Amino acid sequence: MRMEYVEAVLDVVALIPAGTAVAYGDVAELLGSGGARQVGSVMSHHGSAVPWWRVLKANGDAPPGHEREALALYILEGTPLLGSHAEYLRTGEGRWRVDLTAARWAPNDGEFDAIDAVAERLERSVRKLSAPDDEMTV
Repeated sequence: MRMEYVEAVLDVVALIPAGTAVAYGDVAELLGSGGARQVGSVMSHHGSAVPWWRVLKANGDAPPGHEREALALYILEGTPLLGSHAEYLRTGEGRWRVDLTAARWAPNDGEFDAIDAVAERLERSVRKLSAPDDEMTV
């Protein structure tokens, strides 16, 4: 995977405010590049430096293997939740998920401007990398 894409995904994820969340596919849609699987791959390999818990499966499930840690962060940030999260914290049993309908991030104009800048930077780098190196291209 190109590092330019990795950096773009991480830059968008860094913009997601506390108490909100998006699906992997939402990040790809905002960038206008890739898809849910590519974003998931970036997050699983490079996402530890950004608020990784704010990027979820489309059904609102937390990142696999990080449910307990993510749940503590959702509660701390006031992220809307569904299911028996209190029981899960107490006993490790019970199903819960983020209420993605209520929690989904709706970027404001300034955030969209920042996202657009990231997407444009990604597009420029992809175009530059895609140019043939045949010494005939102007």
